[in-house]
Amino acid sequence: MEIYGNSRTQDGRSANEDAFLIGRGAIPYAALCDGSGNAGQVAKRALKILDGLASQASPEDFQLFQTWANWTHLMDSALLGGAQSTFLAMAIIHDRVVGVCAGDSRLYHLPMDGEIQILTEEAGKSRLGSGEVVPFPIHHRINRGDILLLMSDGAWTPLNLPKLRNLWSRSLSLHFSEFPAKILNEAGRSGRADDMTVVALKV
Repeated sequence: MEIYGNSRTQDGRSANEDAFLIGRGAIPYAALCDGSGNAGQVAKRALKILDGLASQASPEDFQLFQTWANWTHLMDSALLGGAQSTFLAMAIIHDRVVGVCAGDSRLYHLPMDGEIQILTEEAGKSRLGSGEVVPFPIHHRINRGDILLLMSDGAWTPLNLPKLRNLWSRSLSLHFSEFPAKILNEAGRSGRADDMTVVALKV
């Protein structure tokens, strides 16, 4: 498993309201949060909570959507009354990706053969800190060589599915660690209207 991330701030701003987390333990996992408005680092606070929960979890815990849902509700309660954030997190378990989404950050599946899929298209708009978060389940089969992309709305909005597929085709000669930056370069070609973050996983 290879996992790399990259994030860039909105043009004209110094603070980045996106944040990502990569777990490289017995069960590799990745997470992305996108804080809203004057978020005051809410995305980083959310991921700090997740890091603490995941560090105490067993490998079996990561396999269950109920674990991810419980973590999502705990994070929602901890952030209640302040700025809100999207939440997208997933782990690779054998031949499956398992995780959760709340808000409009997206998880893309780029199979070696076949069409790109948006695995979180029906996730809805609920966010951490709202007190009403609705965890959307992620459970999808994957194969060796497949790519998974976690992307905040600042990164995915400027790019359609054919563009993403074309970017990957043009990146095969690069080290995989360079792929997130290449996506952000293309997404920000006409300027960065929002913070943008990509975490890429290769099975």
